[in-house]
Amino acid sequence: MSIVQAALIAVLAGTGTYLVMHRTLTRIILGLGLLGNAINLLILTSGDSPGEAPIIGREGAFTDPLPQALVLTAIVIGFGVISFLLAMAYRAWTIDGNDEVEDDIDDRRLAQQSDTGGDYGEPT
Repeated sequence: MSIVQAALIAVLAGTGTYLVMHRTLTRIILGLGLLGNAINLLILTSGDSPGEAPIIGREGAFTDPLPQALVLTAIVIGFGVISFLLAMAYRAWTIDGNDEVEDDIDDRRLAQQSDTGGDYGEPT
């Protein structure tokens, strides 16, 4: 792995992590996309040095096809997840007019109960 590839992976992962920590769905989706690309690039660069295509009848050093297959599968799955999240963000934007993730009131209530050592079940 070269220094340029390692720096690119670090920048993509750092930027993706920074974007995921925001409260707007658009930034979260962009952050997930950057994190996915950083991981795919890490898998490809962690493989051995590139060689010939693994075709029967050729001789020489072959490239391991496993990292390429893993990355191709990850790209397809990531595209599906990002498409689903974009549809959810669009739906939230058409309903509320913004795509900001709001706090859940029940989560706040449960967090306050856990601080005081209260009961976690539903009231009867």
